[in-house]
Amino acid sequence: MRTRPRPRFRPRATVAVAALTAALALTAGCAAGPDPAAPAKPRTIKAVRGCGAPSWTDPADLSPGRAPARCAKGTPAPAPLTRHRTLTVATGTLSAEYVAPLRVALAKGEFRKEGLDVRLKVLPTPDALPLLAKGDLDALWAAPEAAVVNGVNGGFDIRWVAGNFSPGPKSRSGLWVRLKNGQNASSASLKGTTLGTMIGKGSVIMYPMDRAFAAHGAGLDSVTFQQLGSADVLTALTGGGVDSAWLLDPVWRQVDGNPQYAFLGGQPQGEPLGGALYGPNLLQKDPDAGVAFLRAYIRTVNTYFAGDYKTDRAFVTELAGLLKVDPKILESVPPLRMDWEIRKGTTDRLQRAYRDAGVTKGAPLPENKLVDRDLYAEAVGHRP
Repeated sequence: MRTRPRPRFRPRATVAVAALTAALALTAGCAAGPDPAAPAKPRTIKAVRGCGAPSWTDPADLSPGRAPARCAKGTPAPAPLTRHRTLTVATGTLSAEYVAPLRVALAKGEFRKEGLDVRLKVLPTPDALPLLAKGDLDALWAAPEAAVVNGVNGGFDIRWVAGNFSPGPKSRSGLWVRLKNGQNASSASLKGTTLGTMIGKGSVIMYPMDRAFAAHGAGLDSVTFQQLGSADVLTALTGGGVDSAWLLDPVWRQVDGNPQYAFLGGQPQGEPLGGALYGPNLLQKDPDAGVAFLRAYIRTVNTYFAGDYKTDRAFVTELAGLLKVDPKILESVPPLRMDWEIRKGTTDRLQRAYRDAGVTKGAPLPENKLVDRDLYAEAVGHRP
């Protein structure tokens, strides 16, 4: 079976950069609130019942087997705000498993317990970023993609404030290659090949791709990208239209175990690459609400996603209903390791991959310009 030739991949990041640049002028004049360059008032961090030593791990620990931070079930307990707040949170999808903690927190009333009315709005990251920086959105459930880096470089007051997940050890979502005669996973060469993906060069997956390419004698500039629809990526790989492809859950199950294909790597275990991004509303104007949102999210993880949540058939059925997916699809792939923490150096590694892909400009940003761990530290009562 042959696939029709498709046009070369054209990164959306270029369009996103232009959109962000144009939006900066508007945002600079419209965003109100304290000067982000001014010193923030110190916040009181109190010990939180149920969140002791296991609720924080060393950010420098990058070991794949690191146990994610956890509090006791049902903690941190709600600390209702004195004034009710409505928060609008953008996300690229409502059906992906990494959004599950938000959907469950809403269904179980965890945000309401904090005095928050959280409303989810579907928006792609490039469209959401100017709104987040301007204050028209309160948070973004996404990832520090190239568009985020370019936006912060251009003046947006946005920080990555909490992680979302890392893959389980049995996950094989990631880069798959069709083997040629005599090749195996170790000897497969990617240089001069064609790779199919539905995700653009500005995505965080460029970091694990960069690592996989380097391990197989290739760089991002030596591979031809073809951007394909979600239904076309697997067909292109198995039909010979591309040499390799980035396969997501549960698509990789279709080639797993087939000796004609090899898994070359995916998102690093133990290292979240996305989560909650805050703008000036929750960073500067109302950090109490920002902490409350994370407290509800962390409590949801501790209560419903602490371990292998897919061993509970009733919960899988409930979760499938919230995400509007077939329960069999959820059960066909390993559970995610939900993790609210952010590893040290992740944004450095992401920026390196973005530069290699040619989708960011300017000097690399230091971590403190992109990451703020203080809010989730406060939610679990950790004193850095």
